[in-house]
Amino acid sequence: MTLLSWRHTPWLVLSILSLLSFTSAHMIEIGASRKECFFEDLHEHDQMTVTYQVGEGGHLDIDFWLTDPENNILAKHMRESTGTTSITAEKDGRYEYCFSNRMSTVADKMVSFNVHGIIYVPEDADITAPVEREIRSLAIGLLSVKDEQEYIVVRERRHRDTAESTCDRVKWWSVLQALVLLAVVAWQVYYLKSFFEVKRVI
Repeated sequence: MTLLSWRHTPWLVLSILSLLSFTSAHMIEIGASRKECFFEDLHEHDQMTVTYQVGEGGHLDIDFWLTDPENNILAKHMRESTGTTSITAEKDGRYEYCFSNRMSTVADKMVSFNVHGIIYVPEDADITAPVEREIRSLAIGLLSVKDEQEYIVVRERRHRDTAESTCDRVKWWSVLQALVLLAVVAWQVYYLKSFFEVKRVI
């Protein structure tokens, strides 16, 4: 990303949406005892937000951290199933964020995450028209709505999986109870029959 110096052109309305903000959505599988890292190149005053959700695997938890170009930790979440981190870059450079599943030696994790941000535009830039400011505000609002929708989709899938798993457990528990009940009835019939049976001694 680079800081933008704006000029009024015929396609300015469309370019505002594409240049003032960046966004990306991903879903990754993180193996047991592994981590995955990603980065964004930011300039001073650029803003970035990372939102994540664990959809499948283990206890639905993951470790997350975000570092600046000098490897200073700006945010750290341990064993969380969902989280959001927002930063404003204080210096130019590469900002790295990682998801770690090293706490698990067996279960793989499915993690969906969104990265979106706002490219800083100096106050003396040419974006002064009211309609342009409104479009900029609209772009930011659309990113928030999109991020929330993707979070809801992941949450709905997680809850559906939980409901299906619960239904399966209830079904098999009911089958087991029926088998135990039949076994008890059969034993009682046999016992009562043998109790009233007349034994002959020859």
